[in-house]
Amino acid sequence: MTYGTPRWRDWVLDEQASRPFLREALEKGVNFFDTADMYSDGASEEVLGRALKDFAKRDQVVVATKVFNPMGPGVNDRGLSRKHILDAIDASLRRLGMDHVDLYQIHRFDYGTPIEETLEALDAVVRSGKARYIGASSMFAWQFARMLAFSDRKDLARFVTMQNHYNLVYREEEREMLPLCRQEGVGVLPWSPLARGLLSGSIRRGGEKATLRARTDEYARKLYDDSDFDVVDRVADLARRRGVPPARIALAWLLHQPAVTAPIIGASKPGHLEDAIASLDVTLSGEERSFLEEPYRPHSVRGHS
Repeated sequence: MTYGTPRWRDWVLDEQASRPFLREALEKGVNFFDTADMYSDGASEEVLGRALKDFAKRDQVVVATKVFNPMGPGVNDRGLSRKHILDAIDASLRRLGMDHVDLYQIHRFDYGTPIEETLEALDAVVRSGKARYIGASSMFAWQFARMLAFSDRKDLARFVTMQNHYNLVYREEEREMLPLCRQEGVGVLPWSPLARGLLSGSIRRGGEKATLRARTDEYARKLYDDSDFDVVDRVADLARRRGVPPARIALAWLLHQPAVTAPIIGASKPGHLEDAIASLDVTLSGEERSFLEEPYRPHSVRGHS
């Protein structure tokens, strides 16, 4: 979402500014790249596709994109109907300049389309060779369980990943979704692992915002509130004691969670990739994890829309 065009969001990097980050990621061993058709109204897929063509071998990278959000004004330009899914995968592949994606994800749950229609369409995408696997994103666990059960019953392509809202200040997924994913063998790819800058220090108690994204990201205001800074303070405290940036502590905590496969991070400044990769080498003790978790307070469900 970080790469595409600033005409879509002020904080998005254009293609020229994006390419060095994509190249650096590849050079540092990153092989999984996640985008969506709606990011920068399709420009994100175009930027990613051109960069991977120039910097990588296609069979050495895992490319993921998503479908659901509006891509035009028409009633059929959105959602998870068979028509839109089959049209959208072709459009994404054109923008990416690829003949397939490795992971095709539904960006949200579609309350207006029967799950049977959605799952049969996704199965058709896999059987056609246009996607290797399918994944899902934020929804209720009961919805995901219904979809998994229908796929099993009809021998359709099955979701292999869940990309959900999960981080140290939003842990509601631990109640139902994460146990379900562990039981069903589904990989978890948390989005907003740094709480849109809250856990890295870009947003401070009292409302001070240190980056352009923090100042202009309206969606973040719907996800987090002042009580979350009690957890943020613990992250900053432990980071000082360990002598590392707060982002490494927050990401390391996520990587200690048994359901998590790989957090989805965005890199827009020097050091972002370094912090993400270095978090792999940060081991937190049980006492340290308890110290980080102790101030957490329950939240209403956030991130499903």
